Amino acid sequence: MRNKSTAATLTRLLENARYEVLPTATTEDKVLAHVPRERTITVTASPSKGLESTFDLTERLAGHGYTVVPHIAARMVSGRSELEEIVERLRGKGITSVFVPGGDAEAVGDYPDALALLEDLKALGSPFSHVGITGYPESHPTIHDDLTVQSMWDKRRHATHIVSNLTFDPAVVRDWVRRLRARGVAMPVLLGIPGPVERTKLLGMATKIGVGESTKFLAKNKGLFARLAAPGGFTGESFLEKCAPALGEENALVEGLHVFTFNQIGETEAWRTDMIERLRD
Repeated sequence: MRNKSTAATLTRLLENARYEVLPTATTEDKVLAHVPRERTITVTASPSKGLESTFDLTERLAGHGYTVVPHIAARMVSGRSELEEIVERLRGKGITSVFVPGGDAEAVGDYPDALALLEDLKALGSPFSHVGITGYPESHPTIHDDLTVQSMWDKRRHATHIVSNLTFDPAVVRDWVRRLRARGVAMPVLLGIPGPVERTKLLGMATKIGVGESTKFLAKNKGLFARLAAPGGFTGESFLEKCAPALGEENALVEGLHVFTFNQIGETEAWRTDMIERLRD
């Protein structure tokens, strides 16, 4: 039985959830079919598809009335002149929020990391009112932990909020948020969680995006692994419940969820709305 505080925290987070989608041929139709206009959509940047697919889908969804947040992966941008073109293009379509990861690709030009691009955005007059950066609750496969913490500290002057990478361990989330606040990083956090997704797809993606320790965590927690393997996949409900006490702390400043849909868009929205309804019963 949930207590009222936990239920209130979960409801608040679910009501402030945004969906990350992949720019594929079917994404637009899935969003239109299943996602209400008040839900914010973020569009990933894929090294295989290029930034054009990200911006094209962003523009089309914005045209349908959604608030859309394109990912501008720093290593996929050649330099200041291309960044100026991107800014002009996105602002021309009314885009006011972006997410700036380093990206998984090899750098094609002047930006080896997110900070370098963020500094140029500031030099261009901070053209977007909301700028998100990545937070790493766990180890990243290619970046030392000390560097991820220092990087977040360096980027705080150029960003408005932090989007956490995936983790499956509530204790990791709790400790990470507390470390952020103890260090003086005061930006609000959006907690990254997976939507309902097939176990194999989730674990495969998790390895790529920097949650190596989570696979060890899953190996030690056979019950969770079994739920991941079950029909319907991992919904994150139990995970969120265990995170709720820490996320509800006064100084946590965790204001919502960033849901990695893996393009299971209809399933994700159905899960979110169903959970809200049950919390209100």
